[in-house]
Amino acid sequence: MNKKGLHIVAFDVPFPANYGGVIDIFYRLKALAHQDVKIVLHCFIYGGKEPHPELDKYCEQVYYYKRRRFKNPFIGELPYIVATRNDPELLKNLRQNDWPIFFEGLHSTYFLLHPDLEKRQKLVRMHNVEHLYYRGLEHAETSFFKKYFYAVEADRLEKYENVLHASDGIATISPNETNYFKDDFRNVFYLPAFHSNDHVVSKAGRGEYVLYHGNLAVGENNRAAIYLVEHVFSKLEIPCIVAGNNPSAALRVAAKKYPNVKLAFNIAAQEVLRLIEHAHINILYTFQNTGIKLKMLNALYRGRFCVVNDLMVVNSGLEEYCQVVDARTVQAEMKRLWNQEFSEDDVVHRQKLDISEFNNTVNAKKLMDKFDLSTAQMMQTKV
Repeated sequence: MNKKGLHIVAFDVPFPANYGGVIDIFYRLKALAHQDVKIVLHCFIYGGKEPHPELDKYCEQVYYYKRRRFKNPFIGELPYIVATRNDPELLKNLRQNDWPIFFEGLHSTYFLLHPDLEKRQKLVRMHNVEHLYYRGLEHAETSFFKKYFYAVEADRLEKYENVLHASDGIATISPNETNYFKDDFRNVFYLPAFHSNDHVVSKAGRGEYVLYHGNLAVGENNRAAIYLVEHVFSKLEIPCIVAGNNPSAALRVAAKKYPNVKLAFNIAAQEVLRLIEHAHINILYTFQNTGIKLKMLNALYRGRFCVVNDLMVVNSGLEEYCQVVDARTVQAEMKRLWNQEFSEDDVVHRQKLDISEFNNTVNAKKLMDKFDLSTAQMMQTKV
């Protein structure tokens, strides 16, 4: 007898898993597949990504859809990130069986309200409170056009959020998002971020430099990097590296001014992980308290000291593993840690993460329970 599996609708091709949102999706796919969940993956192609055979290892079927592009992104009332993911082939493929559906982010929910899916079990993963995230992007942006786009998109996302009433539940990525959505929606549950780390591999001893890393094409990350270069790294006689993709011209100029600062850009994901492992201090700074920063999990599982500001870590469950600083204390704390070894006791404490709420296997089973997808119920034949 055919048993049920799961449709996952992803807003992007989740491999290579090279930024926060797709890291969460890819390692969730992997963890579910390891629990024998049968997955049909639907994903939208854009931004230079292509179909990737790595996804076939974990999915029964992978469908790819071309994301639409509008010459005028201000047309219509729907958020641009939703309206550009409306391929009718997606609806057709979702209708091929009665499996439950997991929508990854508001981005992927164009068909959430469709009457053909009314009787299906549907959950939505919320990676952020999207309109608040876009407000943050608006404030971090310097381009007038982008700033205006983010402002309009934030307004549209705030109005569109009501579509979540059509879901059977909301899987939030952090306690902050859980508290926000619980005020207005039913069956809101915390599902911590999935990530690339099975075990803590942090090493005792000394590292070689201070590291900030992130996708520098994102305005908020670029802003944080410039702030650190100008106001923190420039005041230290310590080698400092900023790593990430597509740094702005302003960041390049800022980094060149200081001999102790190196900019490592457009490097492979494995090289970023190597930089994390060899750093003495990973510093992560944000001006926007949204979602959870997956780069912080990488730093904690792989690196030594992790220095963060309050907005990066508050209510994340990771506070005890970090040194929390503000603008007044960051320089003194960096100097103190630079002169201190990461001890074996520090490693042992960090290894508590292996059995924490950030365990991928535990969280895959939690999601399976929400969909009532026990291993005994899994389909044994291909779709």
